Amino acid sequence: MRAGPHNRKPERRELARTGAPVPDSRTVAFEILGQVLERRRPLDQAMAAHEGFPRLEPRDRAFVRNLLATTLRRLGQIDAVLSRCLAHELPPRGRSVMQALRLGAAQLLFLGTPAHAAVDGSVRLADTRALASYKGLINAVLRRVAREGAGLVADQDAQRLNTPEWLWRSWSGAYGEPVARGIAEAHLTEPPLDLSVRAEPQRWADALGGSVLPTGSVRRPAHLGGAIESLPGYADGAWWVQDAAAALPARMLGPVAGKSVIDLCAAPGGKTAQLAAAGARVTAVDRSAQRLQRVQANLARLQLSAELIAADAASWRPDALADAVLLDAPCSATGTIRRHPDVLWQKRPEEVAALTAAQDRLLRAGAEMVKPGGLLVFCVCSLEPEEGAPRVAALVEWGAVEPAPVRADEIAGLPEEAMLSDGSLRTLPSQWQAFGGWDGFYAARLRRSS
Repeated sequence: MRAGPHNRKPERRELARTGAPVPDSRTVAFEILGQVLERRRPLDQAMAAHEGFPRLEPRDRAFVRNLLATTLRRLGQIDAVLSRCLAHELPPRGRSVMQALRLGAAQLLFLGTPAHAAVDGSVRLADTRALASYKGLINAVLRRVAREGAGLVADQDAQRLNTPEWLWRSWSGAYGEPVARGIAEAHLTEPPLDLSVRAEPQRWADALGGSVLPTGSVRRPAHLGGAIESLPGYADGAWWVQDAAAALPARMLGPVAGKSVIDLCAAPGGKTAQLAAAGARVTAVDRSAQRLQRVQANLARLQLSAELIAADAASWRPDALADAVLLDAPCSATGTIRRHPDVLWQKRPEEVAALTAAQDRLLRAGAEMVKPGGLLVFCVCSLEPEEGAPRVAALVEWGAVEPAPVRADEIAGLPEEAMLSDGSLRTLPSQWQAFGGWDGFYAARLRRSS
């Protein structure tokens, strides 16, 4: 993406309308990156909370999103290049300087930004953050990156550098190194936009410039861009955003029309919408009342309904047992890295143990909410093996449920590589490359014993 000089006319319009100048896009990116890497705030939350981000022109918002996503996807490579171009390690107060260098290097190495724009823009960041004493260093380092960076990048092992060591060990151990490399490679490209449609998928694929996947989702290529709210069909409630892999677990419940289904840990609501659109009587439970407000807004746009309950699913119980329960449990979210590259640098291996304990509690709670003979589907958007099959095995050992393996012919279009021998599902970002890949999920189906 070319990042030329900003047009000043929009800024004058903003001054006239609000009395406040439009913020500089690189300053906004700089401040958000600090929130993500220094305070471990999720990228989406950091962008939503930044007061200047929504005031940017659409073109500049797109630039900021792309710059941040590229910096996070390629952070290992960027830091390796910067370490070669820095004569000395930066002092602790130089953390902010490192963010400016990272943004400049991302533009030079991966976005094709002209050197003068990338270097000068990063040098100006030192002024905005009272780091004037580092302006010479930023200028010198980025000019060296502009001269030598392409050669340095050509010799890098991108998959290894951009994957934290603990994740590389986890994926190599679980799937083998060739698959781990495939996963890491999939994380380096911007993913397409996947949609679940209420009806007429081919019509909406044509309207959106996309295609219909074998599993029924509509996929719009990433390069088409555009604000989601402005796309055809959004205001009419014809579709909702949901990765093709994320659409599989709800389908493991089979026909749900007229049945009572509890959707645990329901936000952001894609599976709730799926179940409601299929005719189920849905109770959506999430501990965050704020996140449930977003679910409600999306259901209203889609002209769907569900009972929404703000509660801790581990302790909440329904008045009557349900025909089925869908549990999309809190997890490390490493299966969504291609959409959320900040996950790479925010998750820690020690967090997985706490997550698996929470998953066990939620699974037992979910099993207690299902009628005898009813179904429980457990899923996580994680690539970590300990967040998958061992959790199901622990619940089966507890004695309340038994496995209910999924057959390949139950889900139309399901690729064979996503089916495990025990009848559970495992999708990986490295799979389905002919169609552009998908997120990483583990999903298993269980039946409540009598």
